[in-house]
Amino acid sequence: MIGVGILGASPDRGWAAMAHLPALAALPEQYRLVAVGTSRAESAQEAKRRFGAAHAFTNAQELAGHPEVDLVVVTVKVPAHRELVLAALAAGKHVYCEWPLGRDAAEDEELAKAAEAAGVRAVIGLQGRFSPAVVAAKKLIDEGRIGRIRTATLLSARARGGAGGVPAWMAYTFEKASGAGLVEVLGGHAVDLLRHLAGPIRSFSTRSTLQVTEQVIAETGERITPDTPDHLAAVAELDGGALATVLVHDNEQFRPRVHLEIAGTEGSLTLVSAPEPQSLAIQPQIARLELRDTHGEPVPLPGSALPVPAVNVAGLYRQLAVDLRTGSRVVPDFRDALDLHELLAM
Repeated sequence: MIGVGILGASPDRGWAAMAHLPALAALPEQYRLVAVGTSRAESAQEAKRRFGAAHAFTNAQELAGHPEVDLVVVTVKVPAHRELVLAALAAGKHVYCEWPLGRDAAEDEELAKAAEAAGVRAVIGLQGRFSPAVVAAKKLIDEGRIGRIRTATLLSARARGGAGGVPAWMAYTFEKASGAGLVEVLGGHAVDLLRHLAGPIRSFSTRSTLQVTEQVIAETGERITPDTPDHLAAVAELDGGALATVLVHDNEQFRPRVHLEIAGTEGSLTLVSAPEPQSLAIQPQIARLELRDTHGEPVPLPGSALPVPAVNVAGLYRQLAVDLRTGSRVVPDFRDALDLHELLAM
């Protein structure tokens, strides 16, 4: 049984409550929620009560140092990742940090080296790899069902802002210094799916633009000026010589979607997102993806009773438990995070 401590376990909202906690609750034979941590004592105690944790903390070092915590999960805003990951590593604990790992490749490299020096497992939250549709597609590709890959096309489009404005918690993602903008988050998760399915990327050429130059904070009416791109276009050359095109953007108000088509010498596979009520749920790492074969027919996939954001996270946790038990190394780690950040910076 793996004891888990979650930093950023807000009881009211947030990625931990949406995804990590339901995922862990669905894996009671592998994981036990030992501790939750937030920045305020009141919210930490409420999270403890609501999620059934044994302990509540407002101090990351104390949570990481608890003897029953084996794995520290970091689900806070990106600028705080470095400090909390280092606290977990200093305590000698395995760590699972959401993507992006750091604000840039330099922070990623520092954290990857620290994890290797600590001799622990350091997992990066590229959970899109564990979507049931992606797992099925990977198996078919590895079996040679579509032959040698010739080309791939990826579109990931969502909406941030619009008539209703953006929630206050999201404001920091419009600042380039945060390391949590479109390029890093939407672009990173999209490109990771591409390289996971189509193979290593030999070269990556990008262009980015900013189309929406003002956003309004929904709660206050404050107007902010983004300085991070909201469109990214790229051409990737894969190891086998095939070319792939990538387009991700934040300005699809009417039909947010994910669409990835991989074509080979013997056939093709297409991953498409199912409609969701919230645009932000339609991202490569979250979306409920459907898989279609060469003829456009759906490929059967296992169902899940979990909420959509928790499905892929549960898949990652399930594989991590196997990795920790057997010594295998299937889940993506901090070196994968560094490689991805370096790709995006090309």
